[in-house]
Amino acid sequence: MGALILGAIGLPIVGVIIIGLDIMPVRFAMMHVALLGIAVGMLTGLDPMVCALAACGASGAALTPLARSRTGLSGAMGLLMSLSIAGALLVLSISGVNANGAFELLWGSILATRTGDVMVLAALAVVVPLLFAMRRRQIGLLLYDRELAACSGVRVDRLTLILLMLVAIAVGAGIRLTGALLVDALTLLPALTARRLANSLISMAITAVAVGVVVNAAGFTLAVALDLPPGPVLVLLAGAVALVAHVIPDWRQRVWPSSDEAGSRASDSVSSH
Repeated sequence: MGALILGAIGLPIVGVIIIGLDIMPVRFAMMHVALLGIAVGMLTGLDPMVCALAACGASGAALTPLARSRTGLSGAMGLLMSLSIAGALLVLSISGVNANGAFELLWGSILATRTGDVMVLAALAVVVPLLFAMRRRQIGLLLYDRELAACSGVRVDRLTLILLMLVAIAVGAGIRLTGALLVDALTLLPALTARRLANSLISMAITAVAVGVVVNAAGFTLAVALDLPPGPVLVLLAGAVALVAHVIPDWRQRVWPSSDEAGSRASDSVSSH
C-alpha cells in the first residue's frame, strides 16, 4: 500500500506532462526500452531493474533534440520502440538467457515490491511535485506553446530534457510496480480524469494526485478484500472514475491557458529571468 501511495503522489503529475507534451505512446516506448535494459542487466550480471531505469532515463534524454522536429516526439517513439525491441531480442539471443525471464520482470507485482523500488518511488514523490511547483510557469508555457516559451526566456531544450528524463524514469518505475500494460492506472488515467475536472494546469496536477491516491488506496483494498490481482483492479477502477468524469457535465472552462493567460505567464516568466 505504501508503494502505491508514493506512486500516486508523483506519477499522476507525470501523466499531466505526458498529456501536455502529447506523447501518449511513451508508455509503450519505455516498456520496450525497459526490456532492453533488463536484457543488458541479465547479460552483465547487474541489477536488471536498475539497468532498465538507466536505459529509460538515457532514452528520454536522447529524445530531446527530436522535440524540435515537425513530427514532434510521437514519431520518435515508434522508432525507439522498434530499435529497443530489436536490441533486446539480440542481446537475449547472444546471452542465451530465456526471454520469458526478462518479460516476467516487465509485468511487475505490487505484492513483490522491493525496498529499492519503494526508494525510487519515494524519490519521485518528492522530485516531481517539487519540480512542478518550482517551474510551474515555465512548464505551463512549454506545454502550451514551445515557441512562446522560448520567446519568453524559458530554456526550452533544458526543460524538455529534464521533463523527458523524468517521464521516462517515472514510467519505468511504474512498470515495476503494476506492470507494463497497467502503468496507465498510475499515470494517464488520473491525469485524464483531472483534465476533465480542472480549469488550470496547477489544479489539474493537484486533482490528478488526489484521484491517484484515492483510486490506488481503494483499488488495493478492494483487491485484497476480494482476493483479486491488484493491478487489473486498479486499472478498472481508475478507468471507471475517468469515464464518470467524462460523463458529468463539462463545467470547467479550460485546462490549458488562453492566449491572454499565456501572454501574462510569458511576462511573469520574462520578469523572473
